[in-house]
Amino acid sequence: MIFENIKNIIINKQTSWKNKIFLTFDADWACDEVLSYSIDIVEKYGIKATFFMTHKTPLLKRLQANPKIEIGIHPNFNFLLNGDFRYGKNINQVVAYYKKICPQALSVRSHSMTQSSKILDAFTSYGLKFECNHFIPFDANINLKPWMFWNAKLAKIPYFWEDDAHCHYGWKWDPIEYYRNRYLKVLDFHPIHVYLNTENMARYYKSMEVLSDVSALYRNVNRRKFGIRDFLTKLIEDNI
Repeated sequence: MIFENIKNIIINKQTSWKNKIFLTFDADWACDEVLSYSIDIVEKYGIKATFFMTHKTPLLKRLQANPKIEIGIHPNFNFLLNGDFRYGKNINQVVAYYKKICPQALSVRSHSMTQSSKILDAFTSYGLKFECNHFIPFDANINLKPWMFWNAKLAKIPYFWEDDAHCHYGWKWDPIEYYRNRYLKVLDFHPIHVYLNTENMARYYKSMEVLSDVSALYRNVNRRKFGIRDFLTKLIEDNI
């Protein structure tokens, strides 16, 4: 199995996405130590991956320097919906805020998967080509495929596995369960769960108040049970 970037998907060319694995990471404002932990894993194995970024960080230069890493954006529209204009006073301003951080971005996944036709049109107007806001769990037993939004400019890229959903659903930990006999295989990781090696959401909830305190986070790392970091590394090692 080959690891690939979201931006290299060609809708009508199955060989560009079938029998490939798309590792994606939602940065979710992770501190540099936590974010770099996921980057370290990707770079250790020399594989392709897509990072959906949420904020400015010196690590952007590191990501940009790696030709196997795609940088997308992970805009947060939740504040706008609640009348908080910290990222912009309208949809276009929010998208512009994130595109300014990552001007080269072609791919997008909204925080909380927020979407609407107006948001999709804004993505297109800011040069985004691939949108990853449809989560369809693997156990729905649907063979996923990308498709084109009606404006014929934005490709819709669904994904079938997410680390926190894995913990909520109580899915099996063997990675082969999630990439065997399926078409489009896009997985979504969060650096905080990779760092904590989260095995259940209780560990994450316990850590929420110390997300910027690396020393406290380190003390909360799961070292005894198979967790998200173990799942990620096994998934990679099974396919290189």
